Amino acid sequence: HTVSKFTPEGKLLLVLGNKDQSSETGYMEQPDPYESVATIRRGGPPFNSPTGVALSPSGEIYVSDGYGNARVHKFSPDGTLLLSWGEPGDAPGHFRCPHAVWVDKQERVWVADRLNDRIQIFNAKGEFLSQWTGLRYPTGIFIDGEETVYVSEIGREVNIFTTDGKLLARWGMSRLVTSEGQDKKTALFLAPHTIAVDSRGDLYVGEVSMTEFGVDRGPRTVQKFARRI
Repeated sequence: HTVSKFTPEGKLLLVLGNKDQSSETGYMEQPDPYESVATIRRGGPPFNSPTGVALSPSGEIYVSDGYGNARVHKFSPDGTLLLSWGEPGDAPGHFRCPHAVWVDKQERVWVADRLNDRIQIFNAKGEFLSQWTGLRYPTGIFIDGEETVYVSEIGREVNIFTTDGKLLARWGMSRLVTSEGQDKKTALFLAPHTIAVDSRGDLYVGEVSMTEFGVDRGPRTVQKFARRI
């Protein structure tokens, strides 16, 4: 239930939250992770199993607090809590497993609202601006220097958008017709869980190994895709 900041050499600089001390949200762990999220009754203070962290251009720290909470928290660079927002639900500004967060050049806050199948966009005050729907369990967001938006979905796809929501590319699932004429889906990914792009534009997708699909790939994997110029 903590978020830690380190130097590139591994020196600990800052810890947010309290180790082994979760906030009170009504959360009760269940055998099914989706049933666990459904037990959340209220948004709480930091943290209850946080899921993601992002820095704003001005150095403020944003944390998505999603597995046992339904909130996004904003901290000053020195770790002072400035703002929290969100409650369990599907209305604008509400969350069902906020799984990742990103802050763009305009200080807009993008949140992957995983179990609501959408991305919500807020201003720096936590005020709702807009949302993207039509996704399937979005898990990760990355916006590069050219303001291209990369989104991973645990529905086994990766998407690339413009910041106004125009789809540029999508891959991961394909259809295969067998010799018996059966239409089967094949998957490049098992369960994309996070996404990042390096300075060359190469794309990295991190996956979990066991999912609700009942497939175990073994060790967790990271796949790299080279950018084509």
